[in-house]
Amino acid sequence: MVKPFVPQLIFVEPRAMEYPLGKQLVEKFKGMGIEIKETTSHNQIRNLPGDNHFQKYRKAKSTLVIGVRKTLKFDTSKPSAEYAIPFVTGCMGHCHYCYLQTTMGDKPYIRTYVNVEEIFDQADEYMKERMPEETRFEASCTSDIVGVDHLTHTLKRAIEHFGATEHGRLRFVTKFAHVDHLLDAKHNGRTRFRFSINDHYIIKNFEPGTSRLDERIEAAVKVAEAGYPLGFIIAPIYLHDGWQEGYGEMMEKLESKLPAFAKKDLTFEMIQHRFTKPAKRVIEKNYPMTKLELDESARKWKWGRYGIGKYVYQDDEQEQIKGTLAGYIDNMFPQAKIEYFT
Repeated sequence: MVKPFVPQLIFVEPRAMEYPLGKQLVEKFKGMGIEIKETTSHNQIRNLPGDNHFQKYRKAKSTLVIGVRKTLKFDTSKPSAEYAIPFVTGCMGHCHYCYLQTTMGDKPYIRTYVNVEEIFDQADEYMKERMPEETRFEASCTSDIVGVDHLTHTLKRAIEHFGATEHGRLRFVTKFAHVDHLLDAKHNGRTRFRFSINDHYIIKNFEPGTSRLDERIEAAVKVAEAGYPLGFIIAPIYLHDGWQEGYGEMMEKLESKLPAFAKKDLTFEMIQHRFTKPAKRVIEKNYPMTKLELDESARKWKWGRYGIGKYVYQDDEQEQIKGTLAGYIDNMFPQAKIEYFT
């Protein structure tokens, strides 16, 4: 079982100490005996311990920066939500394929933002602009926020903030099972709690440092029993020998464990494996022994956001993926909604 994340090293930006959460976190980590350093800005963090890139990369992934979110303009987050709400950047997981490999570049440490009320105020402004329509906010575009929230409780505050709104909805997804502190949050059904799931082959080979499938499903049952609307992201859908059987077993396990009432309001999102040329370079540098298949010649090239092309599966493979997984969902979860396949 993967233990809840505990950082090995902490950096604090000076302005973070102007906020109550900043002070609380510093006191908490002092009490835990974790080394704490000051930094003028996260961009100034240099020379993390380690004899080579491999060691320094792993040290960075276990480093937490307590800082202030300066940019309060939210990115869009289609097709999942209208906006990405920024509470955390970076992740303690080591998923070989993750797009954060390239967006985080040479700074893969985790940053948690303490100006939470300012972020909420901005979210409220976005909601006002779209009234009377609902506005959905995605809290896991740049991180796996559940992986760090047992330390910060920022996500719990967000769940209760949106639970008290009339026009706001919160969404996030996780590969971690450390959800107990979120079960008593006053969510009022306005947060959809989603789990990223995959078959045994992918979790075993490409998702080190994350909770196993059984642990994620067990956590999903707790979340459903706490009254949250539930969802699952099957991502990345990756073709390997026996993938149909692998995903079939995954879905059967999910169907057997979820209580009947949770299956009535269930969503699925399906995302095929994709990669960019820059991502391939970074992945091969960070995980030189990976089994991840990154052969451009076997893929179809597709325009991506910001003009960066990505490699996806060929059209016939995509149809096979979509047909197979949608078939499992329709058969085992007939009341569920498939939100998209991309």
